[in-house]
Amino acid sequence: MLTILFIANRLFSTMRCGPRPVVLCGPSGSGKTTLLNRLFKEFPNTFGFSVSHTTRKPRPAEQDGVHYNFVEKDVMKKMIANGEFIESATFSGNMYGTSKEAVRKIQAAGKVCILDIEPQGVEQIKKTDLNPILIYNNPPSIEALEKRLRKRNTESEETLNNRLAAAREEIAYGLTPGNFHKIINNIDIDEAYEDFRSYLLAELKAQELDGVTICW
Repeated sequence: MLTILFIANRLFSTMRCGPRPVVLCGPSGSGKTTLLNRLFKEFPNTFGFSVSHTTRKPRPAEQDGVHYNFVEKDVMKKMIANGEFIESATFSGNMYGTSKEAVRKIQAAGKVCILDIEPQGVEQIKKTDLNPILIYNNPPSIEALEKRLRKRNTESEETLNNRLAAAREEIAYGLTPGNFHKIINNIDIDEAYEDFRSYLLAELKAQELDGVTICW
């Protein structure tokens, strides 16, 4: 009996409890970063960003551990094999993933964890016990998306075409009924942010009233 209690206590001590995490999905260049930056600036003590791992090289001004955890492919493959990721995906030849530790850090700080992941990752995280709030950020059009990506001046013609091809698939996935709880039509950034903000605050209020927490 004492052994069972000891094991149970150890198990509970390794769990993390908190509000449901938020998943924000949308094509590269759709305005996700702008939405999140505004949210974190307005609510610095409420929301926290889960820093993903990736095998791609940093872009100018990107910082390791801030924008992404930049790792080599062999390192990331080993971490995935060890079960250290909630979800992982390959996009444009590069690997991306959300580690369990990244989410736990946010929960340990008492914040709502926000994850920015691709459709492959969305499907994986749906199969976990995290029960995330799923939000899709929809760009105005493929043409508008291409203009934004070209303005960045960070892509070769080949990688740009790959991103646009992936974006078409992602838009189709994002607009499929049942895949997300909420769709943000990001045409005007101010209106999009107000829609995003209002939805999140309403969800958090509902969770608070219902006493909903996720432990894992």
